[in-house]
Amino acid sequence: MSSRWSTADLPDLTGRTAVVTGANSGIGFHAALGLARAGARVVMTARDPGRGETALTRARALSPGSELDLAALDLADLASVRAFAAGFAGPLDLLVNNAGVMATPHRLTADGFELQLGTNHLGHFALTGLLLPHLVDGRAEDDPRGPARVVTVTSAVHRMGRLNREDLMSEQRYGKWRAYGQSKLANLLFTAELARRVVAAGLPLLSTAAHPGYAATNLQAAGPAMSGQRLVARAMGLVNAVVAQSAEAGALPTLRAATDTHAAGGALFGPFRGSRGAPVLEKPSDRALDADDAAWLWERSVELTGVRYEALATT
Repeated sequence: MSSRWSTADLPDLTGRTAVVTGANSGIGFHAALGLARAGARVVMTARDPGRGETALTRARALSPGSELDLAALDLADLASVRAFAAGFAGPLDLLVNNAGVMATPHRLTADGFELQLGTNHLGHFALTGLLLPHLVDGRAEDDPRGPARVVTVTSAVHRMGRLNREDLMSEQRYGKWRAYGQSKLANLLFTAELARRVVAAGLPLLSTAAHPGYAATNLQAAGPAMSGQRLVARAMGLVNAVVAQSAEAGALPTLRAATDTHAAGGALFGPFRGSRGAPVLEKPSDRALDADDAAWLWERSVELTGVRYEALATT
């Protein structure tokens, strides 16, 4: 696979439909924009309606004539996830699980989950399961469009993550970076387990993952801002300006994971130099490849969300 991949390598996506979560800013915005410019109809989702409308207006101005729509979706609230899925009219070719939070103070989601695991993993687990029929129904194995695809955005911080089966929700001990690392590890365990299960079920679906390296987004400052650490939030903004690659560049691994025709199930794409550079195939951490942890997390996620992936019931 080439290490010089850019948006010029995107295939023609005319006639395809994509959903991108957290598309109101950062990586999600530029991933949505890139897909739209390649011809896809893109549904941008956002938790905040006002920010979503601003992003939609900006995207339409940057890509006149593209099919871009907006929908409300809060991954930290399963009722919102279910409402979005119930209102979605398929078919669907691509789901980009991008929305997330990073290094936040200890908070709970609307369903009582630790915020980072609940938003970054459980919300997307539920969303993917609820949208699975739209992704696979009516798609043959030899479909000229190729298999449908689910891309889950993780982080290089997954390498410090550990799955804590005894305290999954960090109720006994909370560390914001420990919880973030676990949530990003969960993203890759989910990617791998979904890839295994769709193959076992014979479904025309590809599950891949991507991480942006160190990209300048609002994630770095959001956590300190939630903690009232305004000076830290400002400092993170300055660091981003000097050290990080742009959010547009950070979206390239996501775009490659979404469209590379040579990608295999479970593939992870990240920047060539680890934190920045063109997207290349990357090996996940050993913990992210632990099949036993992946299977355990899947079953626990079903219990917590109530989403059972009926189409995979034969596995």
